[in-house]
Amino acid sequence: MSDQRIVILGAGHAGGSVAAFLRQYGHTGPIAIIGDEPVLPYQRPPLSKAWLKGEAGEDDLQLRPPSFYEEASVEVRLGVRATAIDREAHTVALSDGSSLAYGKLILAMGARARPLPAPGTDLAGVYVLRTAADAEALKSELTPGRRLMIVGGGYVGLEVAASGRALGAEVTVIEREPRLLARVAGEALSGFFHGYHGARGVRFVLGGSVSAIEGEGGKVSAVVLDHGERLPCDVVLVGVGAIPNQELAQAAGLACQDGVVVDGQARTDDPDIYAIGDLTRRPLPLYNRAFRLESVPSALEQAKQAAADITGFKPPPPEVPWFWSDQYDLKLQIAGLPFDVDHLIVRGDPLSAKFAVFHMSGDLIQAVEAVNSPAEFMGGRLLIGARRPVSREKLADPAISMKEVGV
Repeated sequence: MSDQRIVILGAGHAGGSVAAFLRQYGHTGPIAIIGDEPVLPYQRPPLSKAWLKGEAGEDDLQLRPPSFYEEASVEVRLGVRATAIDREAHTVALSDGSSLAYGKLILAMGARARPLPAPGTDLAGVYVLRTAADAEALKSELTPGRRLMIVGGGYVGLEVAASGRALGAEVTVIEREPRLLARVAGEALSGFFHGYHGARGVRFVLGGSVSAIEGEGGKVSAVVLDHGERLPCDVVLVGVGAIPNQELAQAAGLACQDGVVVDGQARTDDPDIYAIGDLTRRPLPLYNRAFRLESVPSALEQAKQAAADITGFKPPPPEVPWFWSDQYDLKLQIAGLPFDVDHLIVRGDPLSAKFAVFHMSGDLIQAVEAVNSPAEFMGGRLLIGARRPVSREKLADPAISMKEVGV
């Protein structure tokens, strides 16, 4: 029914987007967004880049202007969170003591920073980066000469490393694996970013874990590694992954498995409850498996899926998962996921900072990692989605257009 109330729990990129898609697709009933942060839905990717460097402000991050919510008749309750879901009564209890009835409920609570299992994380000067408030607090610390210690060599850690160097901070990245990006990228890409950051003054400690964070007067002063080395510092950023905020769904009896389990229309196992964004474990038909993706494109696709299913609008076509990361003058664009890969093809020269790594399964591209190579990213993304075989020899030759690599 188009006049039922839809309640959206979570005012992030996914929650803000699904409200807009619902109106775009014809929903005429009440829509309410519940968000625990004190700000309207905003973009999170710039937090580790433009925001830290002072190149973007609050207005630049907003998904939509404040006037949109009034004009679209979308109620937004900020600074409040859901505390319980009563599936039988179709109500949500809120932290301010009120409750809200729903016809359809959309869970979009995202994920939170994974805590570092070491003493000292409560010291002043130790940060995570998930919200605008986190970014603003960290930004005030990144000044020339400050010693920034980043725990975790993933994309967020490397983006903050690049921002820190741009602001004149001394940066060290600690990664417990033997290489950077070990869980999300191939060795060729890891090696390239290691060298690129190193040439710009970033120090790396690989194969080492943090056993403790030390402080003086309640303020961080050093990081201690598992083998005993003590690294003095002024600021620590912990970036060791994220945990889906699935506790509310679990308490309500919804199926969860490192994320709320949904189908291809973003439906949970309750016909009146949907879940979207970083919170979900979603099917990936291209790869014959389910996975939890942490990306804006995935959140937007699921927002469209949920809005279309609720309104009866035409569902969006399945998208090839894609991601991006900006570091220094590098734009990394990734399409696909490297499942079931049996060999790699490097196209272009990494020394030129313009190349692409193709993850292959036979003659099919499973994923492409493209550095300053938009044609390879776009071409690879299309070929992944089409499941079109390619010639390995042509693909390896950058003189041959991506349009001509198929067989």
